[in-house]
Amino acid sequence: MRVLGISAFYHDSAAALIEDGHLVSAAQEERFTRKKHDAGFPQNAVQFCLDRAGIKLQDVDYVAFYDKPFLKFERLLETYLAYAPRGFTSFRMAMPLWLKEKLFQKTLLRDEMKKWQPDFDWQKRLLFGEHHQSHAASAFFPSPYEEAAVLCMDGVGEWATTSLAWGQGNKLEMLREIHFPHSIGLLYSAFTYYTGFKVNSGEYKVMGLAPYGEPKYKNLILDKIVDLKEDGTFRLDQSYFDYCTGLRMTNDKFADLFGAPARTPEQMLTQEHMDLAASVQAVTEEIVIRLGKSVKKETGAKNICLAGGVALNCVANGKLLRENVFDGIWVQPAAGDAGGAVGAAYAAYHGFLGQPRKLNGHMDGMAGSYLG
Repeated sequence: MRVLGISAFYHDSAAALIEDGHLVSAAQEERFTRKKHDAGFPQNAVQFCLDRAGIKLQDVDYVAFYDKPFLKFERLLETYLAYAPRGFTSFRMAMPLWLKEKLFQKTLLRDEMKKWQPDFDWQKRLLFGEHHQSHAASAFFPSPYEEAAVLCMDGVGEWATTSLAWGQGNKLEMLREIHFPHSIGLLYSAFTYYTGFKVNSGEYKVMGLAPYGEPKYKNLILDKIVDLKEDGTFRLDQSYFDYCTGLRMTNDKFADLFGAPARTPEQMLTQEHMDLAASVQAVTEEIVIRLGKSVKKETGAKNICLAGGVALNCVANGKLLRENVFDGIWVQPAAGDAGGAVGAAYAAYHGFLGQPRKLNGHMDGMAGSYLG
């Protein structure tokens, strides 16, 4: 039984192939096109996966896509309606692309795949999973654990921005979620934007900048922007942000709170920017640790698996590890959307098809991080 997983059309397009429960190959499209975060259909990555397995597309039983475009479009529409008439400029720019392409991704996928196999039965063999379900599957199913809690944190999928799941054997149950616009990932991206780096690309620079600063704004962020509860759940005060309705991550109120406009990429970094980076990093670590402790209390899990873009924050992961809340922590190496291709394939294989999961006793199922 072979399942080809695909993530595409937003950023970090990728493909992954599972054969009889084993991850045979996985690759990100940017490695072939040399376009960083390439969002196009991953035709090179797909061909690589097929070549690595020595098969053709006709030998694949199912193709699984990593999220559900209609749910994402629903979130987009509901957000614009909730904030109307604010956000009309952003709405006007987003709608043509959605109505022309993104809303009809099933057709796009089918047309791309027909280039390989014109007579492939796409009505029965093309599957769609939810975004956080794909993240959770990418974290649990390749892990070395028979059972584990699964915590996924990112910017936003369809609606979910943070989710908790329970994995056992070949089963994965989504337990609870925090929904857009409240998001750790978008909070971090807002500070990425404010400190002059590119959103969905420069977050690692903020993490790298943090050790050079002092978290002197941590309490201000928790007092004014983030309503953080003891169990790690949170809400963001949307009056400081512009990502729901505008073309920026933060607004003038956000700038007034920190006493300066957003840095432009051309401006020199100052100690103030380092302190801002240290502060949002400290807040992120606090949220991750509280969520981890809450997960332990709720599930009693000995082990936890992490995925989603926030799980790429290795400093926060290290802080959680040193809290000794869990016996084991396993992080999906491709924790961002590229790993959604791996998760989509696993979710289809175990969830949709009900195929058994076999552990090898000691190693995880990724066979290292160098699959493609």
